[in-house]
Amino acid sequence: MDHVIKPQPFGICHVVAMPWPGRGHINPMMNFCKLLLLRDPTLLVTFVVTEEWLGFIGSDPKPDRIHFATLPNLIPSELVRANNFTGFVDAIYTNLEEPFEQLLDHLGSPPPTVIISDTFVLWAVRVGTRRNIPVASLWTESATILSLFIHSGLLAAHGHFPVEASESKEDEVVDYIPGLSPTRLGDLPEIYRGFSHQVFNKVRPCFDELSKAKYLLFPSAYELEPKALDFFTSKFDFPVYTTGPLIPFEELSAGNEVSEPEYIKWLDEQPERSVLYISQGSFLSVSEAEMEEIVGGVRESGVPFLWVARGGESKMKEALEGSSGFVVSWCDQLRVLCHAAVGGFWTHCGFNSTLEGIYSGVPMLTFPLFWDQILNAKMIVEDWRVGMRIKSNKKTELIRRDEIKESVKRFMDGESEEGKEMRSRACHLSEICRGSVANFGSSDVNIDSFLKDITKIV
Repeated sequence: MDHVIKPQPFGICHVVAMPWPGRGHINPMMNFCKLLLLRDPTLLVTFVVTEEWLGFIGSDPKPDRIHFATLPNLIPSELVRANNFTGFVDAIYTNLEEPFEQLLDHLGSPPPTVIISDTFVLWAVRVGTRRNIPVASLWTESATILSLFIHSGLLAAHGHFPVEASESKEDEVVDYIPGLSPTRLGDLPEIYRGFSHQVFNKVRPCFDELSKAKYLLFPSAYELEPKALDFFTSKFDFPVYTTGPLIPFEELSAGNEVSEPEYIKWLDEQPERSVLYISQGSFLSVSEAEMEEIVGGVRESGVPFLWVARGGESKMKEALEGSSGFVVSWCDQLRVLCHAAVGGFWTHCGFNSTLEGIYSGVPMLTFPLFWDQILNAKMIVEDWRVGMRIKSNKKTELIRRDEIKESVKRFMDGESEEGKEMRSRACHLSEICRGSVANFGSSDVNIDSFLKDITKIV
């Protein structure tokens, strides 16, 4: 326990943050803690991660009042967790509860006022109950998909869970889940079919624990998912707060860099709304054969692109040599999306990326891979109408480069009526999203209310 906070005077509200050990979960938890600290100068935050994850994020800039405490590496490494995801989930559920309790014993004073835990951390509410510490459950995906997960019994009652691997059922419509607009079975997450069904059964108990929490927090803005959020407000007898978008928008105006990164300099030279920003996320990827088709289609489209190739930058540069693009291993995604040269976002549709796309007002070309990404893509294209699909509905078929080429050209055509309407809606949704975190916006008011709730406990 090398990374433990020093004793502090009593009377300070002490928040212990326990994210699920994954980038897509740690980032919104960190962004929420930063927002709390901006509002309350007396707040103290202990951010709990594994020793491995501290190594990953240790150099990231952080406010002075976020202190780190570590859990031992008793779970599979982030670098190989995709190889056995059910084993990864099992390890978190069986190996980390006791070390977390021991960590609480070593925090000194002031004692923890509240635990903010990722909803997927199954044992967090149990630990809080044993120690009489209220737990705020932070759900890091959409409210819509949480409603879907909670109502899986309804899916089963209608013969829709588990989903059979049959194309004949793909077009059947689910229209009975609170907060979920009519949705094809083919647009439900992969967790309702095949092997992924096992993964869902592993995490399913988390949803039963929700009713034992004291608060439920969402990373979304109320205006993006009002029906789903109204359901949760009516379902639980404790506060339900939207706090988002939980993305690093506060850092956009920081301007701390000594010199601009090369990719920003390159963007500065491109015409307005001409560049397609491509990111396939940080956990799951596509097959080598599919990546070859994607690379070929994007190159042949002739559209300028900025491509984030995590772990394969040199190979990607070689494959795209001579094309009108720029390849990087990492970039400040929100800053890129807000750049005037960017006119579209090819995304895997993780919810953090989805929120960043909406906040930026950039239309999205959806290429979902797994879990909530598939439903997020449906919401982007059909509910919010700020994007197009790139991936074929037939998930078993390899998408071909000529299909990719034509889809990219059509998507980036800002002069077509379709393109103009999509960009207009994206700008409108961006204004709504930014308004939620502005003074007296829905999320702004909710964060203040949550702070008042937890500081009363001290």
